[in-house]
Amino acid sequence: MAQNKSYKFTSQDEKVIKIFQELGMSRNLAKTLMYISNVEECRSAEIERYASLRQPEVSVAMQELQRRGWIKKRDLKKKGKGRPVHIYKLTSPINKIVQNFEKEKNKEIDIIKKDLDDLKNLINSR
Repeated sequence: MAQNKSYKFTSQDEKVIKIFQELGMSRNLAKTLMYISNVEECRSAEIERYASLRQPEVSVAMQELQRRGWIKKRDLKKKGKGRPVHIYKLTSPINKIVQNFEKEKNKEIDIIKKDLDDLKNLINSR
């Protein structure tokens, strides 16, 4: 498994995380996404350690990333008994994921604009 076990967020990564948050993405999801985007593949324990998140926070973020289709998971069988270890990686480069996120946000903007227009029309027709 190729990975960079000592990856730390750069100041640019921190800015990206902040912008994702300002656009409505949870901090935990943004940090998880940024960590995974900077390594080829990883385990959730690595995300916990290097993104400074707790296990339940990473678990919720991973579920959301999978729901959106942004990551894929494979199992790494351990020797002996026990559960397999889950290995995660992005399904597309981060710039493609940002394009998908932009489309989601543009749809939200369109809905807000329509609602505001409807509101103005209703108020003006009184």
